[in-house]
Amino acid sequence: MDTDVAFAQPAVQNPRTISLPENFAIRAVDTRLNVTQPSASQAKDLQTSQIPKTPQTPAATPDLRSPPVILGPVLEKFKGKFVGTGFNTIFRPQNTASQPASDSDNLLELNVTKEELQFLPFPESTPNRGSGEQPDTFLNGVSYTQVVQDVTNPRTGKADATPLGIHFENGLFMRTPALNKNPKIGATLSRMASIPHGTTINAQCLEPSPQPVVGAPSFPEVSITPFDIRSPDHTLRFDSQTITNSQSARKPQHLRIFSDTKTITQQMLDNPNTVLKKANEGKNITGHISFTVSTKFDPETGSLGGGTTNVAFLVGTTIAGQRSPNAEAISMTCTYWISTVKYTIEIPPWKLGEPSPVVTPIGLPPGAAAPTFNVDLKRNVTRRSRVEVLTTQIQYSQNIILNFSGLGWPHVSVATLLPQSWVINDSDLPPTVS
Repeated sequence: MDTDVAFAQPAVQNPRTISLPENFAIRAVDTRLNVTQPSASQAKDLQTSQIPKTPQTPAATPDLRSPPVILGPVLEKFKGKFVGTGFNTIFRPQNTASQPASDSDNLLELNVTKEELQFLPFPESTPNRGSGEQPDTFLNGVSYTQVVQDVTNPRTGKADATPLGIHFENGLFMRTPALNKNPKIGATLSRMASIPHGTTINAQCLEPSPQPVVGAPSFPEVSITPFDIRSPDHTLRFDSQTITNSQSARKPQHLRIFSDTKTITQQMLDNPNTVLKKANEGKNITGHISFTVSTKFDPETGSLGGGTTNVAFLVGTTIAGQRSPNAEAISMTCTYWISTVKYTIEIPPWKLGEPSPVVTPIGLPPGAAAPTFNVDLKRNVTRRSRVEVLTTQIQYSQNIILNFSGLGWPHVSVATLLPQSWVINDSDLPPTVS
């Protein structure tokens, strides 16, 4: 049985979109708005003038076309829909109005999650106008919609509960090309998002090198332990962070059943990034690119903007001379690992006119998540053929710091996302598939 390599493409999705004219595009309006108003006498002449018998040659229309769309090595991989699973941790405020019997001002919520991340491209570049000696620049990017659902089941200790939505977010990933005037900085990536809780973010970073790092990524440790908001080095660990403590303010409160099924473990509470490492077990990852966007000012460059903004409820007010926010999001940092994964599939015998074969990878550990592949054949296949396929995998570890009760509370979310369905075109298949 022969084995060759083919390149898969994201399947074309059919998302809910608005209907736009075929020639719709965002273009510069400078010239169109540069119209001189006629004087009173000119206006009178215009009213009394007759239509010329000979059609006049219209003035040449300025070329308002945008430059070519350049997404760069990262955003060019953000295509179609990705789906997967993850783990979410969040310390929530707990108040006396809702929980009068509780003596805790916080509750640790843990969610085993399933997730969808849908990307849509921009048809045109977006112009930003420079000031002084800084020339105009053009941004390119993709829009995205993220939906996260909780599937934590306290009855079974598994991730098989009826999905319950816990997060919805839509936003943009944008690329700004390198600038050499004001500011002088390399190409940057920005994630701009709006969250229904009442927070908006603008997180940025320098664009990573297009050269992938060979092999699978290694993940740094991340802690969910809260800290003094005025002195971040001073941490304060809570009983709810110990999986065997069933008397603490936590949801789910009893984790023994999850520990038995290894759905939620003490290792995951100590370092949620272990979930990402486990998700890569048994996969043939040939290389990866990583980058970290942050709302924090970057002292290394001194030029990256960004930040968070919150509605009045989250910001809170001042009580007895002290600020008293209700889970104000003060910063967000998110690291992405974009990996190339090599899968092996088998294409069965097939005849023209039959439904296109849909196959899944072979040789993976039991229970391992993997994409499905729609093989768009244009030839008869007389024997089973083995083909290696390269696809994209997205992993992320996000940490939002919430501010309430005088502490900074890490809200850590991690996920591994795979293409929902990828198409292998017949032209990409080797001649040995016959």
